[in-house]
Amino acid sequence: MKQFLVWATLIFLSAQALAQPQQLVRQKLLEGLSWRNIGPYRGGRCVAVAGVPSYPLRFYMGTTGGGIWKTEDAGQSWDNCSDGFFNTGSIGAIAVAPSDHNTIYAGTGEHPVRGVMTSAGDGVYKSQDGGRSWQYLGLRYARHISAIVVHPRYPDIVYVAVQGAVHGPSETRGVYRSMDGGMSWQKTLFINETTGAASLSIDPSNPRILYAGMWDHLRSPWSIRSGGEGSGLYRSTDGGLNWEKLGEGLPEEMGKVGVCVAPSNPAKVYAVIEAENGGVYRSEDRGEHWELVNNQRVTVARAWYYTKITVDPTDEETVYVLNAPLLKSNNGGKDFTSISNPHTDQHSLWINPRNPEIMVLGNDGGATVTLNGGKTWSSQYNQPTAQLYRIATDNRFPYYIYSGQQDNTTIAIPSRTADAGITDRHWYPVAGGESAFIALDPDNPKRVYGGSYQGNLSVYDQETKLTNDIMAYPALRLGKAPKDMKYRFNWNAPLLVQPKKPNVLLHGANVVLRSEDGGLSWTEISPDLTRNEPEKQGQGGGPYTNEGAGGENYNTLSYLAYSPHEAEVIWAGSDDGLLHLTTDDGENWVDVTPPNLGEAYINCIEVSPHDPDRVYVVAMKYKFNNFEPLVYLSEDKGATWRKITRGIDAEHFIRVVREDPVRPGLLYGGSERGFYISFDNGLRWQSFQLNLPVCPITDLKVQGNDLIAATSGRSFWILDGLSPLRQIEDNIIQRAHLFGPEPAIRYLADLPDEPVYGLGENPLNGMQIAYYLPEALDSFRLQLEVLDAFGNTLRTFTNEAPETADSYEGGPKPEPTLPACRGLNVFHWDLRREPMPGVPNVFILGDYKGSLVPPGQYSIRLTTPYGVLKSDAVLQADPRLKAPQEAYLAQQELLLSIESAVREVHQSIQHMRNVKQQVKQLHANLKQIDCTQEILDAGEHLINRITAWEDNLIQPKQETHQDVINYPNRLSAELMDLKARIDHPKPVVTKGALLRLEHLLQQWAGMKKEMRKITKDDISAFNELYKTYQIPAIMLPLGAE
Repeated sequence: MKQFLVWATLIFLSAQALAQPQQLVRQKLLEGLSWRNIGPYRGGRCVAVAGVPSYPLRFYMGTTGGGIWKTEDAGQSWDNCSDGFFNTGSIGAIAVAPSDHNTIYAGTGEHPVRGVMTSAGDGVYKSQDGGRSWQYLGLRYARHISAIVVHPRYPDIVYVAVQGAVHGPSETRGVYRSMDGGMSWQKTLFINETTGAASLSIDPSNPRILYAGMWDHLRSPWSIRSGGEGSGLYRSTDGGLNWEKLGEGLPEEMGKVGVCVAPSNPAKVYAVIEAENGGVYRSEDRGEHWELVNNQRVTVARAWYYTKITVDPTDEETVYVLNAPLLKSNNGGKDFTSISNPHTDQHSLWINPRNPEIMVLGNDGGATVTLNGGKTWSSQYNQPTAQLYRIATDNRFPYYIYSGQQDNTTIAIPSRTADAGITDRHWYPVAGGESAFIALDPDNPKRVYGGSYQGNLSVYDQETKLTNDIMAYPALRLGKAPKDMKYRFNWNAPLLVQPKKPNVLLHGANVVLRSEDGGLSWTEISPDLTRNEPEKQGQGGGPYTNEGAGGENYNTLSYLAYSPHEAEVIWAGSDDGLLHLTTDDGENWVDVTPPNLGEAYINCIEVSPHDPDRVYVVAMKYKFNNFEPLVYLSEDKGATWRKITRGIDAEHFIRVVREDPVRPGLLYGGSERGFYISFDNGLRWQSFQLNLPVCPITDLKVQGNDLIAATSGRSFWILDGLSPLRQIEDNIIQRAHLFGPEPAIRYLADLPDEPVYGLGENPLNGMQIAYYLPEALDSFRLQLEVLDAFGNTLRTFTNEAPETADSYEGGPKPEPTLPACRGLNVFHWDLRREPMPGVPNVFILGDYKGSLVPPGQYSIRLTTPYGVLKSDAVLQADPRLKAPQEAYLAQQELLLSIESAVREVHQSIQHMRNVKQQVKQLHANLKQIDCTQEILDAGEHLINRITAWEDNLIQPKQETHQDVINYPNRLSAELMDLKARIDHPKPVVTKGALLRLEHLLQQWAGMKKEMRKITKDDISAFNELYKTYQIPAIMLPLGAE
């Protein structure tokens, strides 16, 4: 991957300007920061699937933003295999070479081209090692690829169906052929600049014969044209060099066309065709003649989105049509029945030719596998590929993130949990639908408001779990022309609450609607704030199929924003490129559109959290086939504007910009293909991807010290710990630096030692400590100490790796090692004191971790070769707990008492074991010389006495965790068990715990007394006896001269 650069600078806080960066810092030097994926693990749209006949449990899926994923266990788990290789996450086609299962071709840019949540690709990629690595093969401007076909015997001969740009004319369309594995391409079928190849099929018995379904189509922001003079069904009989249009028995005019050869009888070819007399067509003579065998509307409904057909590779009469739902015919397409599966909208189906009971299906919920012909399917709740819209958060702890998931429900998901990870039992649906804006009072999120397409609006009560409709003007708008509607609503209609009066709601239609009673009544507070062009408000689709779900509604408001400084200031942006401002709560509106913007989708309005006059506006023109990034800045409330896009890739159009609420001028940008950052108020941007996958970022939100990203295809990600970005200085690369940590919350998750598949990732426990090193400290000691308010050292870490030989089952875990790399390093102190020592090679049931420290003031001291760096640190109590500080101190007193006892016990055991070992060695030596039995008996007695004493403290028979139910635990384990019961963030000390500790300490007092007696009596007596017999220091064995 490329090495990216990040501008880093000391920001001078000024109302007029912000200083430019003085130094360039390579992104590599800031890679100590990392994003974490919290889920949801609920699949997003998948439109490309493939399998491997000889490996019946191996499948691939291509998602519409999330890249390519591979399963080796029939869909029980999926692993991404395209990250780091692809420049886009939108996949339209996957093909495994029939003659070489390690050769895989992938076409980017999904083929069911929606008006929203559809991303273009950048051509074709190839893997020659089963998806472990990929190389780019070109066709950059193909934009959307619908199918790839590989020659059945020669993996270097490959055909690509290029659907082409969806929002404008393009020469890069049609069927392309490569004879050299994709090193070069030849366009062999081209109709016109708006007709692309929507489907492609090859005769496996005679691969010189191919069929292509050509689709004349074009999207504008207000409609989808699916059909035209270029649509048709074509055949090649010379390996794709030349093509002829087929017509006998087919409709004269068509829309979208899907075609598939029956592999078991290649003379039979099926097609599903959008037309006035559309449906399923069949040919018995390789396409010479056709007949309509089924004209059920369900086979061609919403044709632009579906229109795929697949034939069973072993049975020419078994045919599947992919629509909503999945349709199956057992009599050559004459009759169809629906096949139940985890999701409704179907896009891709692969059937194993060696066993047609094995299939993988791609639909709007992800990929799903059946091994029994569709009777049962694998789960789609194991794919973190959700396509998400806008972000809302509350101020609970942990805070929740709200959004709408495309092709699914809305969702409220916690930012972290106390469990091993974040699962579907932690998140839940709220108000609204898939395309929702969510609005709520962050400080009291009892009522959650959510929108959906066509202006639908509802409110969810978090206590009762009930939802009520609060639509401003209830009407069934599906299928209706927008010009005939009372209000025109965007697919993703804006909704927000007034920050200072959260009972006040705004909802954007073509006018701004306001409710002051939670949605029970609504008032228009603006005129029509769009261009209001009736000619662009007709039917959403044609000529054969209308599209009236709402994605094509135009002349609508697309974004609303309240000023966080002034309650009466509201900004409104439209999907046709207008920006309006009111400074008197809607009484008057002023057009403040950036000059020469033209028609564009206003996708984000960010009022600076630092300056009421400063505002950032993001516009998009991809629906006009223009991928240019458009970000504007005004310092005077929209009176003047300047474009701020320097450093952003020419086709990485920006979707969202947020300003950091702590550091003025620190901007975060979400683009169609990744994440950008600016330290100088947008004067210069740089890619700052870190470990975030390449995918569209649909929204960003700063919550405390976290940055949340909603993505189209990879669910939610959180960048924990923004302090280094907020505190970074221009001279950082010359010196070591310790960043001041943000206050940490005394909260713990039950984190696994290794990542667990299917779990959203929790942050590491404890306090995040970040420091910068100008060079790697491979041979120098780095030491970090945590001190309490009195300067006492509580914990010490170094960059010296622990001795692995010291690890053993039932013993302490090795201490974490400080990272000491050049650049930014991030370390987590787990909020605990030094761990307790074990007894070498002795299994003891329990946790050796030091106890949690109480909330309070602490300090961090970092000792480097460049000097000692210090910083204050604050540990806060879990805000949900209302415990007084005295409760934490009482908990500490008890925990320290237990820890002290455990340390004493284990040290005493080691001391006595040392004595026992000496006696054993002497005993062995004494057997080699002529000595009295008395001293041998005394040694044996001492060994037995120490062993009996030790056996009351530890259980020597325990060797593994299963032994704890076989052999009783002893004092050490009892003490550690009691510590674990008390050592929690909630400072509760029960009377039972106090009583138990009293008894255990009494037991330890007795054992200490016994130890002193052994030391005073038995050891002393043995030493005296040893002197009496005058045993030599060096002993010769019996018989030695």
